[in-house]
Amino acid sequence: MPKRIFFSISILLILACNDKLTHSEFQANPGGIWSKSDAKEFSFTENDTISANDIFISIRNDESFPYSNLFLIADLKYPNGDIQRDTMEYEMAMPDGKWLGKGYGSIKENKLWYKENIIFPVKGVYTLQISHAMRKNGNADGIMELEGITDVGFLIEKRK
Repeated sequence: MPKRIFFSISILLILACNDKLTHSEFQANPGGIWSKSDAKEFSFTENDTISANDIFISIRNDESFPYSNLFLIADLKYPNGDIQRDTMEYEMAMPDGKWLGKGYGSIKENKLWYKENIIFPVKGVYTLQISHAMRKNGNADGIMELEGITDVGFLIEKRK
């Protein structure tokens, strides 16, 4: 537990130094297991309909994550009711098994591109919902309990 607290404080300090960052939020997965039915939901208010932004999905994993890639589904719900759904694949490890991402010790954080140069067209509350879409070959039902994903989050940064 002390490692986790130190890691969280370190991340907060790093993010505090980023003058482009306008929003950051994370949700932990109890025991480092992300259930297929546990879509992570984040709400944020956006009132700037002129400036361009970049949105990132941030994934923290430990060495118990058994795959080299990660499939995600993200739904961005606009205040006017529109929904934009994206299915994405991200590499989490090199071919030799070395983890990608930043961090010391057993937890790595991956800052993954989600939306680049997006201008929020409507003022109001937006909701971003992120779920994993991992499956084993030949199994259409997918993986019910995905091990090794300790936290899921997102970041919004103003483009300069």
